[in-house]
Amino acid sequence: MTQRLDQQMAFLTEADKLKSVLRATTLADGSRRENSGEHSWHLALYALVLADQAPAGVDINRVIKMLLLHDLVEIDVGDVPLHSQNGLAHGSHDIQAAESAAANRIFGILPSDLADDLRSTWEEFERAETADAIFAKSLDRVQPVLQNLACGGGSWIEYNVTYDQLEGRVGAKVARGAPRVWDWVAQRAKAWFINRKISQ
Repeated sequence: MTQRLDQQMAFLTEADKLKSVLRATTLADGSRRENSGEHSWHLALYALVLADQAPAGVDINRVIKMLLLHDLVEIDVGDVPLHSQNGLAHGSHDIQAAESAAANRIFGILPSDLADDLRSTWEEFERAETADAIFAKSLDRVQPVLQNLACGGGSWIEYNVTYDQLEGRVGAKVARGAPRVWDWVAQRAKAWFINRKISQ
């Protein structure tokens, strides 16, 4: 029993490193970059608050579990900005391989039963084939959009993002699991891009 608790505590200490991984997206007030620990917490809150937007049959507790786990691999790999134009592409084979190796290491700290459970939950999120994972992915994609809207553009300005890029890279995935959420967000995002174009 002591060994099990040692492993559990070691994992929890390792997970603290996620708080040191900075993301491309800033906080809503634009004061600094968000870290991946904050992002994961915020997404769990998104799932709790937006549970009524989930399709029938989605288990919000499982969605929250996925969202708390989904970015732990960034401890080793770092954040790969969705809109970055250089470096390894978001979702590329190289990034996926690096994230899989990180998952092996990080979840491997745990006792085997917990490691298997949490690793399989992380893999389900990555595959985005179940209703729970699709909704979780939708929330993961939409949160940075709302952060950028709140702070006046944020990483959209930094990466010179167009509305068409946003719709292709983000909108389709959000709409797949949370169509009413995307309808609400898209109106506001489109207005931001139109206003920016007019003011340039």
